[in-house]
Amino acid sequence: MTAKILIVTGDAAESLEVLYPYQRLREEGYEVHIAAPERKKLQFVVHDFEPGFDTYTEKPGYTWPADLAFSEVDPGQYAALVIPGGRAPEYLRNDPELRKILKSFFDTDKPVAQICHGPLLTAAIDGLRGRRVTAYPALELDMQSAGATFQDAETVVDGTLVSARAWPDHSSWMREFLTVLRAKAPVT
Repeated sequence: MTAKILIVTGDAAESLEVLYPYQRLREEGYEVHIAAPERKKLQFVVHDFEPGFDTYTEKPGYTWPADLAFSEVDPGQYAALVIPGGRAPEYLRNDPELRKILKSFFDTDKPVAQICHGPLLTAAIDGLRGRRVTAYPALELDMQSAGATFQDAETVVDGTLVSARAWPDHSSWMREFLTVLRAKAPVT
């Protein structure tokens, strides 16, 4: 039976941070499902940098259907979890169904890949305390407040938790996550 990977996201997720791991994990042979607050067509965004701006800009990105609502997810059916960034984590961290899902993955030490603003979700369940992580650099203080040691690096691996700063770090992020996955949940 093919191992299944769950991606949790919502509207305003960064397009590349959802679709790159989705395609890369499928290419590797995993079955990948996207869960959101409800089953619907999600509207992703594109974050990019413009000369003279102090922070990133946001433009409409791709749309993509959610396979499942958070309330339909059985975490026991999944070998690993991917948490994309964008603005989605800002509001998703308030969803009690999603917090139950996240807690289940951390309680069972399953592989988790998080990127950009995704660690806001793991911070919401106290999943970062005592861990080493990276995230979008503007979240350094948030990560420290969550009890993590922040490292400004392409990718940080702490046990089964694999973190990256943002979409420019995809290659390193997925390479390290696949190393963890192949050890904990190989494709059969």
